[in-house]
Amino acid sequence: MKQKLMLLGVISIPVVLFFIPMAWLEGAGTICLFKNIFGVECWGCGITRAIVSMAQLEPKKAIEYNWAVVIVFPIFCWVWIKWVIKISKFT
Repeated sequence: MKQKLMLLGVISIPVVLFFIPMAWLEGAGTICLFKNIFGVECWGCGITRAIVSMAQLEPKKAIEYNWAVVIVFPIFCWVWIKWVIKISKFT
């Protein structure tokens, strides 16, 4: 039963990302120490918004947030798929 709940939770990650309102993410303050201390964005700034934008099928907007999403998102998807396969083997 625990494995089935875990599988359901992992499978729901893309659905949750799809329904996160971008207005909420854009309005939230940053927790980036580099930006808060020096006032400039680091290489990771905007990656959360970019991943959510990719999950919402808006690649142009995602690249505007952070160009590294073209590297990070496929890795994120690959890890997610491996995770689903691993958990489903135990179910």
